[in-house]
Amino acid sequence: MPTPHDSSAERLNYPTAQFMTSAPTLALCPDDTGAEVAFAGRSNAGKSSAINALTQQKALARTSRTPGRTQLINFFSVMNDEAYRLVDLPGYGYAKVPETVKLEWQQHMSDYLRGRFSLRGLVLLMDVRHPLTEFDQMMLGFADQRDMPVHILLTKADKLKKGPANAALQQVRSRLKEWEDLVSVQLFSSLKRDGVDTLAQRLDQWLKTPQ
Repeated sequence: MPTPHDSSAERLNYPTAQFMTSAPTLALCPDDTGAEVAFAGRSNAGKSSAINALTQQKALARTSRTPGRTQLINFFSVMNDEAYRLVDLPGYGYAKVPETVKLEWQQHMSDYLRGRFSLRGLVLLMDVRHPLTEFDQMMLGFADQRDMPVHILLTKADKLKKGPANAALQQVRSRLKEWEDLVSVQLFSSLKRDGVDTLAQRLDQWLKTPQ
């Protein structure tokens, strides 16, 4: 029987994640109960790859050679329990769609981030070589308005050598120092699975903490 100090008793098993449903708007999302964590990032930031690395599944979240293919809010349950959810938000920035559609996506994300009671935290993915874009800062602004914690993944860390990658990490931390009470940052590589355990620990903290 697990003891109170047995960390395995407190961990969620992310490889059990299963697709639940997709929703185009906040109004059509699943019931706003339980706890969920949302993943957001520019269309080329490696968001779907990070979700697949976390869950050890090759195609749970759709990846595509055409950035911006994800246009819906996608929900995944964890451990066969819809009270624990991962949420894949629409990618933004590189999709070849009309500007009016991009603005509509932006409005849906704003509605979701501001109006979803069960949302416990935001995982914001940035390419380690191009962090803190205008989109990234917009998402940080949404989170700041709600006092919502944000965990930043500096993705594709395998594209840089260790020195430059760590320098990028420190630079982002320095630029976000004013938000250090709400924002944490780590390096991440879906290809090499570097940083997956650190991400899982943060998600456990958010999903398993009573509201």
